[in-house]
Amino acid sequence: MERLDKIIAVSFLLSRKDAKKAIKSGEVRVNGMVVTDVGFKAAPDTVTYGGKTAEYKEYIYLMMNKPQGVISASEGGSEKTVVDLVPDSLRRNGLFPAGRLDKDTVGFVLITDDGAFAHDILSPKKHIEKTYFVKTDKPIPPDLPDKFKQGVVLYDGTQCMSADMQITGKTECTVKIKEGKYHQIKRMFRVNGLLVVYLKRTAMGGLLLDETLAEGACRELTAEELKMIKGEPLSS
Repeated sequence: MERLDKIIAVSFLLSRKDAKKAIKSGEVRVNGMVVTDVGFKAAPDTVTYGGKTAEYKEYIYLMMNKPQGVISASEGGSEKTVVDLVPDSLRRNGLFPAGRLDKDTVGFVLITDDGAFAHDILSPKKHIEKTYFVKTDKPIPPDLPDKFKQGVVLYDGTQCMSADMQITGKTECTVKIKEGKYHQIKRMFRVNGLLVVYLKRTAMGGLLLDETLAEGACRELTAEELKMIKGEPLSS
């Protein structure tokens, strides 16, 4: 059971102000009866507005395959954001990216309207790994994985946590980090004399990017997939 104004706002992409206005003007029905009390509590599937039944979810969690040239933000002024790419069928008020990717970085971005969940997975205390595929401008030295494991010190003196690197090609590797400092991976390579020419986030926690998603596309995450991000036990 939820407040009527919240059900209408979430289900029909209205501001809370417009939802209250619709209710007070008699445009909302509960079990076929007009209800004008904005605080009335009802089961979402009993509520109709404009002849349509409410499809209510308290929160939504989306996996997006972010393309280059798009910023990880809710609002970007003249620039296109990841939220701008969410289709109308999944769009709702309050969406934001849980963590940021640079404008030229591609891959897994989690978009949600659940602030508590986002805070939980981004907290340094949780140490949820983010996995990246990296291409560099020059061959990767064989001793670099050990340097990453020890914790890279950036040019400004910032100490990074231990990171796991696996070299997969002459100029290619995967890197797992447990924090998200500004341009961290690029800076970790730069202090070791390499430039990152391509960067893609391929996983958050234990959940891999769905490679069937075209760049710019997104889909809802299941409850099991949310557990995989947080490293929680899956249902038996």
